[in-house]
Amino acid sequence: MSIKAVLFDLDGSLLPMNQDKFINKYFKLISAYLYSHGGYEPNAFMKSMWLGIGAMLKNDGSQTNESAFWSEFYKIYGVDKVKGDMMLFEQFYKEQFPETKTECGTTPYSKMIVDFLKGKGVKVALATNPVFPPIATNTRMGWVGLTRDDFSLVTTYDNISYCKPNPSYYIDIANRLGVLPEECLMVGNDTSDDMSATKTGMSVYLLTDCLINSNDSDISLYNRGSLEDFYNYIQKIDFKVVR
Repeated sequence: MSIKAVLFDLDGSLLPMNQDKFINKYFKLISAYLYSHGGYEPNAFMKSMWLGIGAMLKNDGSQTNESAFWSEFYKIYGVDKVKGDMMLFEQFYKEQFPETKTECGTTPYSKMIVDFLKGKGVKVALATNPVFPPIATNTRMGWVGLTRDDFSLVTTYDNISYCKPNPSYYIDIANRLGVLPEECLMVGNDTSDDMSATKTGMSVYLLTDCLINSNDSDISLYNRGSLEDFYNYIQKIDFKVVR
């Protein structure tokens, strides 16, 4: 295959983690923080969080995921209170969100892989499901030695209007990178969210270190292996540089 761009999932892919444990820790921290600092009752707060996340996952491209999230959140707490507390949300991501690192692992291969691909002149995108603000994504990628400068595109909730597994998410990324979907390789650990890229004509590689297979897919259908295996795999790919 001839590849011009490689798209990477983050959570459980470039960043080793048990996603359930990570999400539980994240929700526990943010609900406690917002309750103690802003009076957001935990049960109502979590209900509004899930409504907002659901709105992002269903987004049809008519608005950014950020707008979809806050539009739902406002329904419970009101626009004035939430907008008045925006600095409080930002403070959480600066002060306490980094504590979720305890639920994540580390690996040298993420940085090695991205550096190798960039050295080949390949466009590299961080195609993490865009339900987080930029600060949270920047923090997580930093735990494996990566920054936004390592990528041609990083999808966060403020800059895109779809989520996985919507094929439009992948088509949007390909368009922004200036390549065709069939010239892309999507790499991730989730058989539903990440392997859905095949519906657009993208090639895929399934990472098995932190495999998520909630739909009980036949993983023999995919090129697959550990992050270390993928590092060896890309040594054999015919890459085409995008000028």
